[in-house]
Amino acid sequence: MRLTHLYAATAAVLLLGAPVIAQMAPPEMLHGAGTVADIKAGTYAVEPHHTQVTFSVSHFGISPYAGTFSDASGTLKVDPAKPAVTQLDVTLPIASVQTTSAKLTEELKAADWFDAAKFPTATFHSTKVTPLSADAVAVDGTLTLHGVTKPVTFRAKLFGAATNPMSKKASIGFLGRMVIHRSDFGVSKYVPVVSDETVLVINAAFELQ
Repeated sequence: MRLTHLYAATAAVLLLGAPVIAQMAPPEMLHGAGTVADIKAGTYAVEPHHTQVTFSVSHFGISPYAGTFSDASGTLKVDPAKPAVTQLDVTLPIASVQTTSAKLTEELKAADWFDAAKFPTATFHSTKVTPLSADAVAVDGTLTLHGVTKPVTFRAKLFGAATNPMSKKASIGFLGRMVIHRSDFGVSKYVPVVSDETVLVINAAFELQ
């Protein structure tokens, strides 16, 4: 299952503790270790320190602007021989949002935007996984954000499968992408000068339990 768009949501679903820095190379140009054959069947937990969900919007139609959520938690149940039975559940704390502007970061946590005090988490729950190729799947599920739950679909691609040399645990990573309209979830401030369309990129890491 080189499972590009969350095995997840995400992705991640899915996206530390430091300001967002522009990547020097797009994730599609990076190469991981292992193949689908190296995935061990079982239940995996999100590895929060290497899981990120980055959101990007169009800023005044002039430039893209991105922020990142981190500290994810959740589980992934996977069997490489039966990709259709994959199950994914991910939770992201809204207060983990980071941008390159400290002022904007605090604004995003406030009521006009994500309202972290009232809606402290975003969640993704998979409902269907459809294999697209040997290492990619389409993931249908529900995304709950800002107190609103909507069906979403994204594609996910396996990035790597290997034993983590630090934890000594069997680990897998996926690259995911999906597009949402933030106004569908009640986050509509400055639409359309800050685009409604929002691209989510999920860098998701999991460790076998």
